[in-house]
Amino acid sequence: MPVIALAGCSGSPGVTTSALALLLAWPLAPERRMILAECDPDGSAVLHGLLQGSLGDRYGLRNLSVAARKNEFSDAFWRQLIELNGEDGHRLLLPGITDPAQAASLGPVWRILAQMFRGIEAHSGHDVLIDLGRRGAYGPSAVLAEQADAVFVVVRNTLRCLQAAEGRVRALQERVGDVGVLVIDEGPYPTGEVQRVLQVPVIATFPFAPAEARVLSDGSDQPRRFTKSALMKAARTGTTPIVQQAGRRRARLDPRGVRAAGMEVPHAG
Repeated sequence: MPVIALAGCSGSPGVTTSALALLLAWPLAPERRMILAECDPDGSAVLHGLLQGSLGDRYGLRNLSVAARKNEFSDAFWRQLIELNGEDGHRLLLPGITDPAQAASLGPVWRILAQMFRGIEAHSGHDVLIDLGRRGAYGPSAVLAEQADAVFVVVRNTLRCLQAAEGRVRALQERVGDVGVLVIDEGPYPTGEVQRVLQVPVIATFPFAPAEARVLSDGSDQPRRFTKSALMKAARTGTTPIVQQAGRRRARLDPRGVRAAGMEVPHAG
C-alpha cells in the first residue's frame, strides 16, 4: 500500500484540506489504518483549523525532534498520533509544528521520518499520506517527497495558479521523477488544458466548494450529509487513480517491493 505526498505551490491553497478529505474518504480494509502526517515547514494548519486549537502543543512533530536526540524516535512517533473523527476509528493524524521557527530543529527528523513511513507502510498495515504544504517538497524535508511512492501537486485551474505551478512541477520532476496533479476546480481551464500547460497528468479533480472545505480547514459545523457532499465524493473517487499512480511508479522503481507490499499494479490497456 502507498506512501503518498501532496505538495502545493504559490497562489494555490488547498493542500491540507485536500489531504484531510482524502484521509477521511480513503477506503480501508478492517485491519489497515491511514496516517496523515502534517509535514509543512510553515506550521500546522490542522491544529488551529479543524481541531480549533484544542490540543495545544502536546502532540506533533516538534516532540519528535527531542525523541530523535534521545534515540527514542520509534516509540515517540506512535505517541504523537491522534485519532480523527471517522466511521472506523482508523484515521490518524501526526500534527505539524506550531511555529515555523521550529522547523530549524527538524533537520535530522525528516530522513528518520521518511524511513519510518516506509517501514510502517510495509510491515504495520498503515497507509501514509504526507502533507508537505507549499515549501515542504524542497530543502531538508524534500526527502519525504523523494521517498514517497507518488507525489501530487495541488493546483487550482486559474491562470495565476497555473503559472505559479509550472515552475513547481518542473522542479519536482527533476527531483523525484513522476509527478501528478490534483486540481481544485475553481477556474475556467479544463483538464486537458491543465495537462497541456503543466505537461503532467491530472490524477483527480476536486470541486471548488468553500462551505464544505471550511469544515476541514476551519472546523466549521458539518452540514447535513457532509460525507456525501461533492467534495467527499470526489475524494473517494480520487483514491483509486492515486493508488494506481503510486503502484505504477513503485513497479518501475522497485518491482519486488510492490509484490511484497501487496499493491495492485494495473495493466495498461
